[in-house]
Amino acid sequence: MSTTYTINVTNNSGSNQDFFIFQEPAQYSGGATPYTNALYQEQVAPASGGGGVMTFEMTQQFYAGAQEQFMTPAIGAVSGGTTTCQPVNITPATGTITNNAVNFSIDPIALPAATSLDTVQKGAFRIVAPVFVPGVQGNYNVGLASLPKIPGAPAIMSSFIVAQPNQYVDCQPIMKFYVATGSYTPGTVVNFTSASNVSVVCDATDGSTTFQVSYNRDGTWSITSQQ
Repeated sequence: MSTTYTINVTNNSGSNQDFFIFQEPAQYSGGATPYTNALYQEQVAPASGGGGVMTFEMTQQFYAGAQEQFMTPAIGAVSGGTTTCQPVNITPATGTITNNAVNFSIDPIALPAATSLDTVQKGAFRIVAPVFVPGVQGNYNVGLASLPKIPGAPAIMSSFIVAQPNQYVDCQPIMKFYVATGSYTPGTVVNFTSASNVSVVCDATDGSTTFQVSYNRDGTWSITSQQ
């Protein structure tokens, strides 16, 4: 059974607050600039006035993702069109390597089932881009996708880089999630540097899976976690 990450957010301030959740961008081989998307957003009323708790859930399963661009990625803009994703494993430090690489195709954009490669970096999975002419045959984002546990919710590119034709990229996920105030619609690009500086981090790299987050009246955050 796969692990579920759960983030519960309570608003202990004196007014309605918009909260959004995003993930630390994965590390990508090759030095390309990674982009980060919002994963979830909701407005929460103050707890003192009967406001509820915002709950975000996501399984631990890793997904490789690919997406056709609408435009060059820009802060506050939707990163692209429909996201296609495929379950994938990361390369273990030791032991058997299984299903750690995917090839994506275009026209239409698709990701077949993952295969196994022994050349993928440890802790990462690989996405291989096809031969295509950028701009003429489209532009594409590839990276780490997310499937929030919300009935009917589409896949979201948690973090991504712009795909280069006939090249591969190794993607190493980082399981740190952030909660911040603001109203970034899921699937829109977040300025990770500025948003993370005013957020609270839910660090799942130590095995924690459940986080109780509170936004306080003085603008600070409180958090507890458990495995």
